[in-house]
Amino acid sequence: MDNTTILSQLIAALPALKNFHAPSCEPYKLLRMVAIEQVKATFASEKAEPQVIAPFGDLIFPYTKMGAIDSLDLFGIDELIIFAFYWTNSGRYKKTLDMGANIGLHSIVMSRCGFQVTCFEPDPHHFSLLTRNLRENRVDNVAPVNAAVSIEQGTMEFVRVLGNTTGSHLAGSKSNLYGEIERFPVNVLPFAELIKGADFVKLDVEGHEKVILTSTTAEQWHALDMIAEIGSEENAQAVFDHFTNIGVNMFAQKSNWNKVKRFEEMPTSYHDGSLFISLKAEMPWGNV
Repeated sequence: MDNTTILSQLIAALPALKNFHAPSCEPYKLLRMVAIEQVKATFASEKAEPQVIAPFGDLIFPYTKMGAIDSLDLFGIDELIIFAFYWTNSGRYKKTLDMGANIGLHSIVMSRCGFQVTCFEPDPHHFSLLTRNLRENRVDNVAPVNAAVSIEQGTMEFVRVLGNTTGSHLAGSKSNLYGEIERFPVNVLPFAELIKGADFVKLDVEGHEKVILTSTTAEQWHALDMIAEIGSEENAQAVFDHFTNIGVNMFAQKSNWNKVKRFEEMPTSYHDGSLFISLKAEMPWGNV
């Protein structure tokens, strides 16, 4: 059995294993180890070589270094869980938004699920790699936008962390800056306008999620679901308080996607996995 077959079977099995997605449980740790080995064996080449990953077909994703992080990290088990969720809901969502698209992997996978995708990435270097990857994969249902997302339109200062460019962010979004940085202005678009007509958002905006999520109203969630990364305990508390107050449900990977009822069940960093946000009574892991 080759590496792509094992990786394909792992992704196919993840929905049925949703009760073992919490990073603290032993089966998760085994899944993580399997994913690391198979991803290294499959996507370590800098050449643009197609790899067949069912159910997404051929994926071309050349090895790319981004400081201390590389493109292999973008295939971590938490990301594979999200990819499996996309596929499971390929008949549910139609128009999706990838906010914080990095170099395009989520957008490519979304496109292979039949979604019409608009993706947003403010860093011009990452955006160049994103458009290259879209082109290599012959994706025609993803519209890339070189901009950040916030709550108002305009420009904001962007902080590029040279030692880990995946951790670059809008100024003020993080308090624990580290290493050498560059600062420059980027275009910013308003979340409330972007979500009109969309039914799903993947949000990974490196600490700016508190600003965006606490600006939302219950009405905006009537036809919208989201998977988000929460970057700090402070952000988690603000998001928990806001959605509790307006009656929007949260489901945490940290507790195997059960509904969040107490702050202690919230993710407070990427180590805890993702947060699903919706007015639905549960996170949809079954076929539509």
